[in-house]
Amino acid sequence: MRRALVGACALAVGSGPIGVFLMLRRMSLTGDAMAHAILPGAAIGYLVSGLSLGAMTVGGIAAGLTVALLSGLVARVTPLREDASMAAFYLISLALGVTIVSLRGSNVDLLHVLFGSVLALDDATLLLLAGVASLSTLVLALILRPLILDCVDPGFLRSVSRAGLPVHLIFVTLVVLNLVAGFHALGTLLSVGLMMLPAVSARFWSEDITAMMALSVLFGMLASAAGLLASYHLGLPSGPAIILAAGIICCLSVLAGRRDGLLLRLLPARHRTA
Repeated sequence: MRRALVGACALAVGSGPIGVFLMLRRMSLTGDAMAHAILPGAAIGYLVSGLSLGAMTVGGIAAGLTVALLSGLVARVTPLREDASMAAFYLISLALGVTIVSLRGSNVDLLHVLFGSVLALDDATLLLLAGVASLSTLVLALILRPLILDCVDPGFLRSVSRAGLPVHLIFVTLVVLNLVAGFHALGTLLSVGLMMLPAVSARFWSEDITAMMALSVLFGMLASAAGLLASYHLGLPSGPAIILAAGIICCLSVLAGRRDGLLLRLLPARHRTA
């Protein structure tokens, strides 16, 4: 349980701020698609080396980046929009990954790949999660200004700098890295949950990007602790319990958030301004 909490908190540190920028760039569903896109690479790594951390990590990163580049290329050279291109590639990737795992593994292995095993994190996996979180924090600090400008006014960024494309590619790489890290703990189906749900929750408490990043990390850590406690005392599966806890925080934020929460909207205007 302690290892699971440390690993989930590391995921929250790395994934939460990434989720904020996915939300601001209207790429939230892209994150979900990318989470599925890493499955074939991880499955090939599993086919070659079993449940090897290194092989599955390298395979997942390669597959995620390949799908991201191919979907962008298809969107640019054909009339197909990027969201449709991404949807097509992620569906193919998901089916291919499940097929590859099923060729060699058992139903237990398939469940491990799809839903993770946060209670079975070893030292190497914890080091990977902490390394990805540290790298994400450092790189985001370096590209924060152009990344924010690319979210707010990409046209202006293109007019004053050529940093737009490199920043976008770096950001996509960070998305893939954090999804691969989350894959080892929560599986391919749930890894995006700790990335997007805390970010969406933070949107209802602040309009400042820095504050949203900090809140997303806080909400991710709270969801991790609450989900693991619920798992321990109620006998729930740990990974889904963490995501359900993040979902409850998100629903409460939608209802009671101080920025456009539903309950606040029901108050008379004079109470809102006061």
